[in-house]
Amino acid sequence: MNKPKILVARAIFPATIARLEEHFEVESNQADASWSKLQFAEKLRDKAGAFTTGGERIDAELLAAAPLLKICANMAVGYNNFDVDAMTARGVLATNAPDVLTETTADFGFALLMATARRVTESEHYLRAGKWDRWSFDMFAGTDVHGSTLGILGMGRIGQGIARRGAHGFGMNVIYHNRSRLAPDLEAACKARYVGKEDLLRTADHVVLVLPYSPASHHTIGAREIALMKPTANLINIARGGIVDDAALAAALRERKIAGAGLDVYEGEPKLNPALLTVPNVVLTPHIASSTIATRLAMANLAADNLIGFLVNGKPLTPLNPEVLTR
Repeated sequence: MNKPKILVARAIFPATIARLEEHFEVESNQADASWSKLQFAEKLRDKAGAFTTGGERIDAELLAAAPLLKICANMAVGYNNFDVDAMTARGVLATNAPDVLTETTADFGFALLMATARRVTESEHYLRAGKWDRWSFDMFAGTDVHGSTLGILGMGRIGQGIARRGAHGFGMNVIYHNRSRLAPDLEAACKARYVGKEDLLRTADHVVLVLPYSPASHHTIGAREIALMKPTANLINIARGGIVDDAALAAALRERKIAGAGLDVYEGEPKLNPALLTVPNVVLTPHIASSTIATRLAMANLAADNLIGFLVNGKPLTPLNPEVLTR
């Protein structure tokens, strides 16, 4: 019996490739070549499944060129690279990799908050440039984390993880805004209080963004929202590029309308707005919030489990459009 054919779009753990090869005829990209949209479509032409990593766009045009495609399994919790409506219309299952990266990403979000608040990157650049020659009372004086007010926009599992770290570890006053309010027991576990979005922006010393990207959340934070924040406040984005208007943020940082920002995601990444590279009061990381070996391996294995579960056993673990399964 012939094995189903699948495509692995980016380099991943060899152990995960070996697992997939037990069940599928695998075309992999361990050289991590950058494929054009046309090349990607051609490689998918005879494939039943695709292992994607969040950067490969799956839309109606690509689906039309891949008539045998039945599933795309994202090695990411986010899936804004998927046109889920188009996939559902074509009967192609979409899956993602939630939960396995929650605590690691919350760790990183808090690390980015602390690095921003305490001006770690800015002061390291100063030291490396050989500029440190004496002590001064206000050298790279930042903002306190302990006892301050933490505002979280988007209170899913990762947001709750950040809230717990802030409330229980640093005695922070935690406020949050979400599309829907948490159940009372979850609010109590996070020691978090629900407020309106504008109240959060006006009140928080540190604003952390953890909301999913959609057309409705595009530029949730722009010039108007930044103007509501305290001039001593910091903005942290570990959500998705496009939620923040990066040009407006760069201008606000240059004009010191807020104290600083910490960014792990960007509009149009891996490219980023060049203005962000010209302001000193921003910590920049290349979308690595989930990047520990254990977590990335768990993400890869969950994507593999979805491919095996669906194409071999008919039971994917984390479907995004389960209505496809009933057809």
